[in-house]
Amino acid sequence: MKKFLLALLYVAFCLCLKAQVSLGPNVSTFGVLGASTVTNSGATTILGNLGVSPGSSITGFPPGTVTGSINIANGFAGAAQNELTTAYNTAANLPSNGANPPDLGGTTVFPGVYNSTSSLQLTGTVTLNGLGNANAVFVFQIGSTLTTASNSAVVLINGASAANVYWQVGSSATLGTGTSFAGNILAQASISFGTGASLFGRALARTGAVTLLGNAISNPSPVVVVSTPTPTPTPTPTPTPPPSPTPAPSTLVLVSIAMLFVLLDWVRRRFWKSS
Repeated sequence: MKKFLLALLYVAFCLCLKAQVSLGPNVSTFGVLGASTVTNSGATTILGNLGVSPGSSITGFPPGTVTGSINIANGFAGAAQNELTTAYNTAANLPSNGANPPDLGGTTVFPGVYNSTSSLQLTGTVTLNGLGNANAVFVFQIGSTLTTASNSAVVLINGASAANVYWQVGSSATLGTGTSFAGNILAQASISFGTGASLFGRALARTGAVTLLGNAISNPSPVVVVSTPTPTPTPTPTPTPPPSPTPAPSTLVLVSIAMLFVLLDWVRRRFWKSS
């Protein structure tokens, strides 16, 4: 019975977190959202939308590619930034379940809220264990910077979902070369990707830039781009040709018939006279 109650409390805690941390319908469609600029060099691919607001500069697309839409200082990007601010503040103010170690490398983390008063490092691999709950939520509150060493990784197991992982970064986040990262990065300032670093999640910067260097970024819940089908033109019906009119008798035929009647009348008259 005690185990059952603990499990019930755990599930209720995760659902409560889920209800509290929400990215909102606009910002959740972005793979990358910057505040001042977004710059790219190399063959970056973004699954989801790309945007910047209130800044008005996105460069490097192409050669970078985006499956969603590109939004530059428009109402959609502005609304997404407002939602990002709400989510950032919510994540920052959640009560903590414990402190992060200075470096997450080599650790296994269970659902909950973990706090770092200053910076947080990742050297090597951190494993996020969802304990079989698809709604398990992980929140990492980081007072200043988040930095990963080259070829570091965030691994999700036992139902942990990148959509439910939040990295609330008090200043800037830097993903080292070849890093394989997961979760939503909510950065107060900027986000920088090293060459070949990948993110299964969202890179969302509140006040600074997002810098990309040939990266793969996949929104866990990508926007579905529905192309408007080109309407099939209604075929123009082929007009049915009118029936060919019966040709009128030629003048020669009429004259011939008239002469025949005249001849018959003459023969008739001669016949009656001779009788």
